[in-house]
Amino acid sequence: MQSFEINKSDLLKIKNALDANDTELQRVLGEYHASEIAILFERLSPEEREKIINVLPSDIASEVISEMDEENHPGQILFNLHPEKRSEIIEELDYDDATDIISQLEEHEQQQVLDHIDQEDATNIRALLTYDEDTAGGLMNTDVIKLNANLSKKDALEEVIRQSEEMEEFYTIYAVNDRDILQGIVSLKDIFKAKPDVMIHDLLKTDYVFVKAEIDQEEVARLMSQYNLTSIPVVNDHLKLLGRITIDDIIDVMEEENTEDILKISGVSEDEELSGSWQDAVKSRLPWLIINLGTAFLAASVIRHFAGLEAKLPIIAAYMTIIAGMGGNAATQALAVTVRRISLSDLSDAQAYNTVLKEFLVGMINGAVNGIIVLIVALWYDANPMLGLVLFLAMTGNLIVAGLTGASIPLLLKRLGIDPAVASSIIITTFTDCIGFLLPLWLASALLL
Repeated sequence: MQSFEINKSDLLKIKNALDANDTELQRVLGEYHASEIAILFERLSPEEREKIINVLPSDIASEVISEMDEENHPGQILFNLHPEKRSEIIEELDYDDATDIISQLEEHEQQQVLDHIDQEDATNIRALLTYDEDTAGGLMNTDVIKLNANLSKKDALEEVIRQSEEMEEFYTIYAVNDRDILQGIVSLKDIFKAKPDVMIHDLLKTDYVFVKAEIDQEEVARLMSQYNLTSIPVVNDHLKLLGRITIDDIIDVMEEENTEDILKISGVSEDEELSGSWQDAVKSRLPWLIINLGTAFLAASVIRHFAGLEAKLPIIAAYMTIIAGMGGNAATQALAVTVRRISLSDLSDAQAYNTVLKEFLVGMINGAVNGIIVLIVALWYDANPMLGLVLFLAMTGNLIVAGLTGASIPLLLKRLGIDPAVASSIIITTFTDCIGFLLPLWLASALLL
């Protein structure tokens, strides 16, 4: 099955169905998966989205809303529905999905929504709303299969059947004591294979991985990836079982974090929505561009200092832009690799040192190779061996600086408690531009004049 992409025929089909009656709209919508309808919503107006949600069965409508991107405002669509329809959809949602959607609303709107749904559902959702959305608590689902560790096999199977009636799927069964303190995990397979008189506490796996509710979602993703888990239990400081986080939630987290890092490295605020307006884009990007303009003046001051040299040797101006540009590209490569390593794990002092050393060696080798190419070009076109030597040394030096700064700056910012993805690119661009101009100009003044 291929991934779904919006095309004109799909959009036209939906638009025509929206202009027809509800029966025709339901028929057309039946040709699409819920996730595909959520993608189509990107090209539809809020009124059209609301009409579609109203004609869909509540179980399908809940899937569509849970699959929508946050920037398409699924919370507002949910809020605008009739209270009865809204309640039916929320009942179909997992608690973590319902919480994510309701959290997008204003506080008074959240209260209005929660006042019209089942009291038990409202209590669970209110509890999840107290956690920061980027933590394990904000990510978890409170629907879990949990058994008392003192149950027999027969009683345990009956309890699993009873609890699973309202759950779509579950990966792990958690064993707790009378106070809901997590004792271990047990697989359904082990329960089935066990002898009839076996107790659950005899089947427990006690070397399990768990997370506290306050832990950052990136650390949760790291743990689940490291230990190849499909779900992970969430506990409080007393190891009381609060909920679980499943692999589908972690996939969303990884996509979100990767997007965030890419935007930050590019000097774009994480607050800018990918489908936002031009006003949002300007507001997000302009401050960083102004900072970058300030650093560009610093690089320009280097050129001003050697203004007399450029008048005597104008060819150097053409070559130094190449050297500065190559340094910027090399620094971006080193930065991307280093930021990615930092995001995957906290680097020890030895690992940080090895990272910087590696990028130094890479910069030196790449600089030398590219420097030789520029040297040959200078010999061929300008018939000037000393100019070629200057360019070779400048290229090698700038790519060494690019590798060192690309690796060391994000590591240093991390140690200082500053997000390396946000500030690194501005600092590194300043270094590579200034050194990219300074080296060829200084070497030329020393060796050619």
